[in-house]
Amino acid sequence: MPDPLADRTRRAASFNTASAHYAKYRPSYPPALYAALEEALGRPLAGVRVADIGAGTGIATAQLHARGAHVLAVEPGEGMAAELRRTLPGTPLVRGDGNALPLADASADLVTFAQSFHWTDPGRALPEAYRVLRPGGVLARWWNISDSSHTWVADQADRLLAHFGPEGAAHGAHIPGRADADAAPAVGDPVVGALAKAPSRPGAPEPEPVADAPLTHRIPWSRRLTVDDHLANLASHSLFLVADAALAQDFLDRERARLLQLFPDGHVEERYVVDLVLTTRPASV
Repeated sequence: MPDPLADRTRRAASFNTASAHYAKYRPSYPPALYAALEEALGRPLAGVRVADIGAGTGIATAQLHARGAHVLAVEPGEGMAAELRRTLPGTPLVRGDGNALPLADASADLVTFAQSFHWTDPGRALPEAYRVLRPGGVLARWWNISDSSHTWVADQADRLLAHFGPEGAAHGAHIPGRADADAAPAVGDPVVGALAKAPSRPGAPEPEPVADAPLTHRIPWSRRLTVDDHLANLASHSLFLVADAALAQDFLDRERARLLQLFPDGHVEERYVVDLVLTTRPASV
């Protein structure tokens, strides 16, 4: 019987073999996302201390930095971290895991997981995030989710399922509860009491339960790109990186032909909804 944890570990590690490809073709995030972060913080991002966890190649890290935030990137993968260092050489970077952050207590105003929280153990990662946040600080978790309300996006998702089987949804479809690649967990996942259940580190103050309910946003956006670049983005997902190479290439070849029939000018409009989940560490802690 397949081991889900082993499969998730294998998928997470697969990105290190394709970090430059990931950095080149993966989508970034829309300005409305950062406006929502500023609203939650009650201040502009300029000067905010941010810990970007699972920073990958630095897509969100760079956008936060461009808005004036003081960003510390945390990334466990060697290949992804090397790509981040190459493209953002002035950004502080530490190798670390969201389940056990190598950061000081109350050292961040904002902790972010951009497309990365699903690789963690929430029972460990949530308490760690709140430990690192200052009282009143904000935890933000978000995902680019393929918007299947658009027919061509939904049809492509069906083809992925038909070609790869149940794992074929791993390209970004919103499937609540999925713990593997590129999908958000169910909105409203348990946060209340997460701190109270977790042991504090030696010398750290005893944590209190998180009192607020998650605030969720769904932010639609899109980007226009060539069919070939769209397929390169698709191929950067762990579904393709861990699949049999011939099986993956067969899908990409067939999909290219279909998309060029559908979009004869050779361009597609990738449609997304950003799922953003915000919670705040109580100021009383």
